[in-house]
Amino acid sequence: MSKGFFHVPKAVNEPIKSYAPGTPERESVLRQYKEFYNSKVDIPLYINGEEIRTGNTRTMSPPHEHQHVLGEYHLAEKSHVEKAISTALEAREKWAALTWEQRAAIFLRAADLIAGPYRDKMNAATMLVQSKNIFQAEIDSACEIVDFLRFNVQYMTQIYNDQPISSEGIWNRVEYRPLEGFVYAVSPFNFTAIAGNLPASAALMGNVVVWKPSDSQIFSAKVIVDVFKEAGVPDGVINVVYGDPAMITDTVLASPDFSGIHFTGSTTVFKNIWQKIGNNIHNYKTYPRIVGETGGKDFIIAHPSAKPKQVATAISRGAFEFQGQKCSAASRVYLPKSIAEETLNFVKEDVASFKMGSPEDMGNFITAVIHEGSFNKLESYINKAKESNEADVIIGGKCDKSVGYFIEPTVILTTNPQYETMTTELFGPVVTVYVYEDQKWSETLKLVDRTSEYALTGAIFSNDRYTIEEATQALQNCAGNFYINDKPTGAVVGQQPFGGARASGTNDKAGSPLNLLRWVSPRLIKETFVSPEDYRYPFLGE
Repeated sequence: MSKGFFHVPKAVNEPIKSYAPGTPERESVLRQYKEFYNSKVDIPLYINGEEIRTGNTRTMSPPHEHQHVLGEYHLAEKSHVEKAISTALEAREKWAALTWEQRAAIFLRAADLIAGPYRDKMNAATMLVQSKNIFQAEIDSACEIVDFLRFNVQYMTQIYNDQPISSEGIWNRVEYRPLEGFVYAVSPFNFTAIAGNLPASAALMGNVVVWKPSDSQIFSAKVIVDVFKEAGVPDGVINVVYGDPAMITDTVLASPDFSGIHFTGSTTVFKNIWQKIGNNIHNYKTYPRIVGETGGKDFIIAHPSAKPKQVATAISRGAFEFQGQKCSAASRVYLPKSIAEETLNFVKEDVASFKMGSPEDMGNFITAVIHEGSFNKLESYINKAKESNEADVIIGGKCDKSVGYFIEPTVILTTNPQYETMTTELFGPVVTVYVYEDQKWSETLKLVDRTSEYALTGAIFSNDRYTIEEATQALQNCAGNFYINDKPTGAVVGQQPFGGARASGTNDKAGSPLNLLRWVSPRLIKETFVSPEDYRYPFLGE
């Protein structure tokens, strides 16, 4: 039992290393990259502390060199998923009863392991299997996941500290119990930090988890598992399964002990899961928590007062970093006619200076998209634009998958604000620009708001404070994260809680106390020190 009111170390954002030429971190991560590249890894399921190899395997390859095999991972059968559920429920009794400071210590230790001895492994794995350049890997698989772990511990103590008032003779207190059952975590390929945070945030609050990482992120997920094991996460608390997503999800949702899902991924998949949960609602012991961050069709709109170079930099970074494979990436841009040509010329200069290739060459700003399916989808939209009478490919447009899945950063200029690449989530290095007449600023704000089903991120550029206020009000429902004079990407834990509404998710704001509150079920305890012994109230008097 706790014998003190403990204060956790104050959370601060993990400093980003530069990886500039000649720095020790640059040489160190390259050594780890080559070690991973030249070895073959065999990744098992991880259930109740056991490494389970089913013999039914798939291979893993870098997106930028798809003929090279990094190793293989084992696929779960239904019986393995059922075992993951049952062992999680067995582990729940001790884990939920463990004092909060012990849980906190485990995840604070995990943060220090990632910031220190595992930093190169996390970054090199992310560079290899998600094809991130070193800077994108560093801010993701080192800094952001460390921030999630440390800030979540701090937020947990803030939540526990939120207590009701007590009147004379009464002590009211709230305990924040974990959910009754287990949580299902489904993580995406594009952020190693999200992959680690989805199971860890629920587990920190005393829950047990069945975690299914993306098939395209299993190599770096294995490093996260290694960190959690070394940090002391007990057997059965976080169980990891890979394989057929429909089978795994159906097996999980069929359990009466399913108590919540922590999801990041496709909007369509999330809606289908929500529907299945609804269909199964009479089977569950409790109403499941449904938390999801899904798609985006994120925008940049510039006012005529904006500086063209600043807008161009926001496009070049916001649309093309990590090949546009961020749910927050800029994918539709609205430029006023007066500055459109100058802005796009700056973007052309930027793209012409980009180097593209393997992340092992740290001079490369652009690498490959995640897999062939993504490549083929993006190529088809680019080719349609080349043939359309409503659009023109003005920058980039070349596609080559002979060695890796390389899509040249592409800018499409359209005369139709409802053209399909202005409305459809592409998830790649493709951005579409619509030029509006300067005097139609207010009308264009309405266009931005009603164009997309998504509401994740958006940015405005203006040097006119009246138009900034106008845009802030007009666009209040179409971006959960709204940026003024900055690109719409790069949310930092503890500074910009992340999430969107509409078809972009439940807006439960990862990187804030709001998300952690979804993984607890509060219980109010009222204690009366001297209990009444007469039922009569004063109003009953003669």
